[in-house]
Amino acid sequence: MGTDGSQRIFNVLFLCTGNSARSIMAQAILERVGMGRFKAFSAGSHPSGEVNPYALELLKRFNHKTEGFRSKSWDEFAGEDAPKMDFVFTVCDQAAGEVCPIWPGQPMSAHWPFPDPAAFEGTEVEKHAFFADVYGRIHNRIDIFVNLPISSLDKLSLKTRLDAIGRGEAKAEVS
Repeated sequence: MGTDGSQRIFNVLFLCTGNSARSIMAQAILERVGMGRFKAFSAGSHPSGEVNPYALELLKRFNHKTEGFRSKSWDEFAGEDAPKMDFVFTVCDQAAGEVCPIWPGQPMSAHWPFPDPAAFEGTEVEKHAFFADVYGRIHNRIDIFVNLPISSLDKLSLKTRLDAIGRGEAKAEVS
């Protein structure tokens, strides 16, 4: 809780290499399921310069707000004037292996890998299905995350749970 009795809003940054699909979908999902308790951001180590059209189409189909989404560098979140992050999640293996900037405020981090739908090759129907599958996987992990009792967990317990979510070991029934 904030000092005025209001509920604290947690800033969450999702990172991927291109910031065109997985991190964008994660941002959109958390913005909705976080119910105002979380402010989501996304960025990439080597941004592609545009949001993947399949990702945008899927998000619009599921009635997510997509205005303002753009592929951007993680450098935008490393400066002193950037929002202070509480959590930073890498959603692709390549970004997880790169040397990240030093994030102001020392946020808690975890690696939540997902297959890259932008790299998937197949028919139009198969591409749409693959994007939907990855979206569902991201949504499941974020559902678990938003239901964690964040303010009542010590840092080690919270880190353990975040890592378990990334390994797919966490269950939706969190206490």
